[in-house]
Amino acid sequence: MSQLETHPTVVRFRELQQRDVAVQPPSVLDAEWLRQLCLEAGADDVGFVAISRHGVDDQRDEILSAFPVTQTLISIVSRMHREPIRSPARSVANLEFHQVGDEMNEIARRIVAALDGQGIRSLNPSMAFPMEMTRYPGKTWIVSHKPIAQAAGLGVMGIHRNVIHPKFGNFILLNTILLAAEVTSADQPLAYNPCLECKLCVAACPVGAIEPDGGFNFSACYTHNYREFMGGFSDWVETIVESKDVQSYRERVGIEETASWWQSLTSGANYKAAYCLAVCPAGEDVIAPFLNNRKQFLQDVVKPLQMKEEVIYVTPNSDAELHVQKRFPHKTIKRVGNGIRPDTIQSFLDNLHLAFQKNQAEGLNATYHFTFTGSEEVTATVSIADRSLRVKLGHTGAPDLQVTADSKTWLRFLGKETGIVWPLLRRKIRMQGDPRLLSAFGRCFPM
Repeated sequence: MSQLETHPTVVRFRELQQRDVAVQPPSVLDAEWLRQLCLEAGADDVGFVAISRHGVDDQRDEILSAFPVTQTLISIVSRMHREPIRSPARSVANLEFHQVGDEMNEIARRIVAALDGQGIRSLNPSMAFPMEMTRYPGKTWIVSHKPIAQAAGLGVMGIHRNVIHPKFGNFILLNTILLAAEVTSADQPLAYNPCLECKLCVAACPVGAIEPDGGFNFSACYTHNYREFMGGFSDWVETIVESKDVQSYRERVGIEETASWWQSLTSGANYKAAYCLAVCPAGEDVIAPFLNNRKQFLQDVVKPLQMKEEVIYVTPNSDAELHVQKRFPHKTIKRVGNGIRPDTIQSFLDNLHLAFQKNQAEGLNATYHFTFTGSEEVTATVSIADRSLRVKLGHTGAPDLQVTADSKTWLRFLGKETGIVWPLLRRKIRMQGDPRLLSAFGRCFPM
C-alpha cells in the first residue's frame, strides 16, 4: 500500500465511501431546483442553455478552453435602478454600474459555492473585469454574456447593442456560470423583440454611434464612452510619454481630465456616456411613463442628456467629430487617439469593420489588394463603395491600388511607430496605383 493510501484523510474518505456516505453528484440537475437556487442567491432572473446549442457555436471553444467539462450555461440577470443611470451626473450612473457589477459577481460566487456544496462542479467568470489582458488587443473575455442571455430567453439585443429584458428593460447587468452537468429542461430565445425601435438611443448618443438603420460605429462609442478603459488608457500613457515637460502635458491634458483618470484608476473605470441605456423605454416595468406622456418623457429623460455641456472624445476627422459639430455644438470636442493598435495582420483585417467611418468614405469607390510578407503571409481584398466596406481573404476583382508590405513594418506604420516615407524608400512597403488612394483609405479608418 502506498504512503498516500495510508494518509488519515484518504483512509477516512475510503471509510465514508464504504458507508455510502459519499454520493456521486447527479449528472442531470432538476431545472426548477437550480432556478430556485439561483434566485435565492440573489439573481433577478435566470435561464439555462446547453453548451451544444447551435446558438452558442461561436462561444463554445472559448468556454471549453476555460472549463472543459462545461455542459450547461447558466445566464443570470441583475436589475439596476433606472434613475441613477438616467442622471446627467455620470458619477451617480457609474456608482450604480459598479455596485450592481460587484453584486453580480457575488451572486455568481454564491451560486457556485452552493453547487460545490452539493459536489457539483461549476465556474463563475467575471461579469466584466478582470479579464485575460494578456490577449489584448484581441478578445480578453471568457464568455460573451449578451448572446448567452439571448439564447437563454432573457432578452433580445436592441439596436443600441444592449440586451433588453422583457420585464426589466435594458437596466440590467449579465453574468454566466459554466456548469458541469445537464439540466432537465433548457430555456429558449424570446419569440419577440422587446426593442420598440423608438430610436431614442439614436437621438441621445453624443457621438452618433447608433445609426437609424441599425448600423453601429464601434470606433465612435469606444473612443468616447470607454475613454478611460483599455484603449484610452494606453493613449493617455502615450500622451504622458510624448510630453516634453509638465507644461507640455498640461497643454494636452487638462487638470480635470487628469483628476478623472485618477478617479477611474482608484474607483474603477468610469463610462463617459451610456446614454443609450438611460433613455431606452422598453420593458414592462419601464414603459409606462413613455406611453402615458411621450413629450414629458423626452423632456425629463432625453433632453437633459442631450443638452448637457461636456467634453466629447473623438478621433480626428471621424464621423463622430462631424456628428458632434452638427448635432451638439454646445458640447466640447477633444481630439484623442482610441488606442486601437492591431498587433497582427489578421487583427488589422478584423478591426477594419470596427473602425470604418461611413461618412469619411463618401464618394470613394476603390478596391485595394493587400499582400503581406515576412512573419505573416496574407493576401486580402478591401473594397469601399457606396459608403460600405467589404473585406475578403485573397485577391478578387481588379485593384485600384496594390499594396505589398512586410507585415511587421505595416503594423509599425499603423501604430505610428514609423512614417510611410522610410518604408517606401527601403521597399518594405510598395504600392502600385494612385498613392492618393492610400490617404483616402486612412481617412476611412482614423485611430
